[in-house]
Amino acid sequence: MQPKRFNIRVYGIWIHEGKILVNEELIRGRQITKFPGGGLEWGEGIADCLKREWKEELGLDIDILDHFYTTDFFQLSAFDASQVISVYYFVAAPTVPEVIVNQLENERTFWLDIAQMHAGLFQLPIDRKVGEMLSRYVQSSLL
Repeated sequence: MQPKRFNIRVYGIWIHEGKILVNEELIRGRQITKFPGGGLEWGEGIADCLKREWKEELGLDIDILDHFYTTDFFQLSAFDASQVISVYYFVAAPTVPEVIVNQLENERTFWLDIAQMHAGLFQLPIDRKVGEMLSRYVQSSLL
């Protein structure tokens, strides 16, 4: 029997001037829309992971503003036999580039009008939940 493993992911939610930053990736042959971020490495803290991922992938230094959500249900990975735990933070960058260039092959990062964001935009279950929560959050803050 294989040992049980956790897969800890950390993502940044950047909302700026009515737009939200999203990422499209090709993962094992599947096109996935998600928030920018990635996997925690051994010996790394969650905040350091998020800052490293944004710097490596987008060339951006970010400020972590506030915690938004941490997975509160069991989710088996869609890609291996690990349990996924995802942590989402609101983030911002001191400078907003006109164009954001993703440094990784098969990835594209772009601004999406916040009104177009909905749970169905995302393919993975935790991201869908976060998309739904963000839709409610944005609508309630506009009222």
